Amino acid sequence: MNFNKGVKYFQVAQGVWGMRILFVNVYIVANRRGFPKGWVLVDTGVQGSAKRIIAMAESIFGAGTKPSAIVLTHAHSDHTGGLEELLEHWHVPVYAHELETPYLTGKSSYPPADPTVGEGVMSLMSVFFRKKPLDIGDALRVINMEDGVPELPEWKVIHTPGHTPGHVSLFLPLNTTLIAGDAFVTTKPESAIYALGNIKKMSGPPKYMTTDWAAAEESVKKLSDLQPRIAATGHGPVMRGRELQEELKRLANDFKKLAVPNGGRYAEHAAYASDKGTQYVPPFKSTTKFKVGVGLLGAVVGFAITRVLID
Repeated sequence: MNFNKGVKYFQVAQGVWGMRILFVNVYIVANRRGFPKGWVLVDTGVQGSAKRIIAMAESIFGAGTKPSAIVLTHAHSDHTGGLEELLEHWHVPVYAHELETPYLTGKSSYPPADPTVGEGVMSLMSVFFRKKPLDIGDALRVINMEDGVPELPEWKVIHTPGHTPGHVSLFLPLNTTLIAGDAFVTTKPESAIYALGNIKKMSGPPKYMTTDWAAAEESVKKLSDLQPRIAATGHGPVMRGRELQEELKRLANDFKKLAVPNGGRYAEHAAYASDKGTQYVPPFKSTTKFKVGVGLLGAVVGFAITRVLID
């Protein structure tokens, strides 16, 4: 763990650093000697993350540094919350898969979250996540999936759909380092205790925002077959070595039992998307457990607001 100039971040691998902001991780990747100089930011955290990301970058590379590009694993609000502010500061290209572009050009919103799955506060809170798509204009670049990202010539870009249509992961064959985004995660993202506490637990993609479980299963199997020795995910601590490979293989082999929710909006029927954005969303089905959960959450929020007003 590093605390340069009061900035807290962690080492993932040689030339790869991460920072946890609330419950989500962002990563900085630098090219090795012999390759084009520079570094790339992977994902931008929740809204309000920009200053912390800039401070992290400057603590590693010096004042005034800026990335050669930003790469997005996907465009959910907890991974693009700092994007617009960072683009005002840096003016760099932003790479994303073609199927993510409608959510970055203002053309389409993602399918709605399913707060009924996962049995946790984070699932219930997902109804408040940003729904409106971003529009980052001419900063956007579509990733060429054969050539990858030019600014990261050593890294392979792997299409890992399921959590979102155009979700991608990054893989460095040299030392089998994987930046998995939310294709799988290393905490229980539906639980506030796990997610905010950064407690380690191999898990599938966040249930409340995953809209195609068949595709998600294939993506986890694809990543497991790579046999990574280091995995940095969108949520949770870095996982390494035999623990990573065994836990990821177990998740891939028993995905339906370990990851897929029992019921919920997308468990039986996936949402459908094209390069124009969301085309079909299954109907929402409420449950008694969900209604009780919403009632309890509302009571807690109401109590908190009341205390603030009284104080």
